[in-house]
Amino acid sequence: MIELKVIARLMDYPCEETHGHAEELKELLLDCSLFSFRLKAQLTAWLDAYGATDLMELQENYGGLFDRGRATSLLLFEHVHGESRDRGQAMVDLMELYGSHGFEINARELPDYIPMYIEYLSQRPRVEAEDGLLDVAHILALVGARLEDRDSEYGLLFRALLDICQADITVDEFLKQVAKEERDDSLEALDKIWEEEAVTFGMDDDPGECPSGRPAGAGAANENQQTTPVHFVNASAPAAATNP
Repeated sequence: MIELKVIARLMDYPCEETHGHAEELKELLLDCSLFSFRLKAQLTAWLDAYGATDLMELQENYGGLFDRGRATSLLLFEHVHGESRDRGQAMVDLMELYGSHGFEINARELPDYIPMYIEYLSQRPRVEAEDGLLDVAHILALVGARLEDRDSEYGLLFRALLDICQADITVDEFLKQVAKEERDDSLEALDKIWEEEAVTFGMDDDPGECPSGRPAGAGAANENQQTTPVHFVNASAPAAATNP
């Protein structure tokens, strides 16, 4: 599903390749028949601005949005298990799921990193991908609402994911709830939250590049050319395999 692959790229840390191919990525999203006219118009405006904004500014804004506090964390299990022991087993189970389909993590990210999970689903048959999104729909809606509460257009990507799986839950249902939440991205809150260093899995990578070190936009405008996910190595499929 090329639309999932595009969303995974845009949800990831901005890099030169994604920034340089913003127009092509936009066109791919606009081709999705599941998105409303309003959502397409909003995505168009955002991605036009995304492509016109300096990359360093995009990266700075991204870090301030996703790396300060846990409310907008892009780690799925942060919103389910927190720091409980169940989180470790959930990580193991997810890694086993990836491995069962021949995918090995090829980036310095935790297995439940949302762009990575979406990247994985983009390689699966449509029904399976939709079910995978439905499994985490409540998390997507909650994080999307928090992003919109902070006036971030990244919330549009979460609306798009919910539209793709035709979930019966929406971002709008959480907007009033999150408006009452105490922000966790202040300096005082951050000092309390990040007392312990986060555990990291996977390979080291150059933080100045996309997670795999490969151009995210190279081939992104052609579904048949984009055969290998950014965050994974497909250990079982032949290099010439096409997407479902």
